[in-house]
Amino acid sequence: MSVDGTLKAFAARAAQSRGRFLEEPDSPPRSCFERDRDRIIHSTAFRRLKHKTQVFVYHEGDHYRTRLTHSIEVAQISRAISRALGLNEDLAEALALAHDLGHTPFGHAGENELDHLMQDFGGFDHNAQTLRIVTKLERRYALFDGLNLSWETIEGLMKHNGPVIKRPIPELIATLARERHMDLASWPSAEAQVAALSDDIAYNTHDIDDGLRAKLFDIIDLGDVPLAGDALAEVLSIYPDLERPRLIHETVRRVISWMIGDVVGETEKRIARCKPSSSDAVRALGEPLVGFSAQMNERNRVLQSFLSEHMYRHPKVQAIMARARRVVRDMFKAYMADAKLLPMGWREEGLLNDESRQARQVCDFIAGMTDRYALEQHQQLFDIDPLFR
Repeated sequence: MSVDGTLKAFAARAAQSRGRFLEEPDSPPRSCFERDRDRIIHSTAFRRLKHKTQVFVYHEGDHYRTRLTHSIEVAQISRAISRALGLNEDLAEALALAHDLGHTPFGHAGENELDHLMQDFGGFDHNAQTLRIVTKLERRYALFDGLNLSWETIEGLMKHNGPVIKRPIPELIATLARERHMDLASWPSAEAQVAALSDDIAYNTHDIDDGLRAKLFDIIDLGDVPLAGDALAEVLSIYPDLERPRLIHETVRRVISWMIGDVVGETEKRIARCKPSSSDAVRALGEPLVGFSAQMNERNRVLQSFLSEHMYRHPKVQAIMARARRVVRDMFKAYMADAKLLPMGWREEGLLNDESRQARQVCDFIAGMTDRYALEQHQQLFDIDPLFR
């Protein structure tokens, strides 16, 4: 909700935002969080999500979800949960739309390969890369690099997976935390927690849909899987002769609804127990305010295990992902061997004399590629189709 007066006491309020790193005049009638959302939507990195896949590379078909459609679905779920809980929908939506900006081409295969290649140069983490994009790599505004987002949006992106306590902490995150006076060990706002849970809901439920469409597993395989099996049984009891596409959709939509209902119900119990009086009180709780019930957590864990075994580790997916990793590896090595192969806009003076700086520049370039552009660049470099050699 945009109007601060309609929010619960523990919601983030635009009027109380800690501001931007570079101070700017307000942009009425938009709140600062609405403005963040708009900047994210109009960014180059957001448009590129259209051609970045999560599990399948783009040539597999047009009906599988991309990072863009996933982000839109996460935003819808985030708004629904935030509205039910009296939280700031605009901040939750901005975080949902931005959370995947740092992902590489070819899903987790591309990320894992880049992280391996960057081990001697600080590694690669898609959450840290999202922050690089919104604070450095987007070059659209006259007065600053990045998007100059509000403190609360940066915090939510930084802590998408909760408190940042895993060592080593990426250098960029450590720097931003110092500059913006953020406690890395605390939980973020309730809106950020909603966006993170919405990511899990969208990811798991829609991978059921994509996995069934790709025939990596059959709908009968869901029978003994918590949530999915219960939803399937309910649909079949009401519509025993339903055609397959409708059967899949009716099953998935029930899983989404049940998970959203569980988050809202469990969070209301935590609110009643903890009685947070402000957004800062949420940060100081020492535990998440927003979450699944213990029962739903276990059901979700079993569902994730099923998807890992039947989808992510499926021989068909593993084969195409191995080829995708090779594409990333080939390009990285080529650009490191000769930085002049980089496009003019990606060449910097002194790059050849600083291997670490060159590696990060190459990493930024590759990470920003869409699946299709990565395949095109590989073919230009090596004059061979990377997927079928």
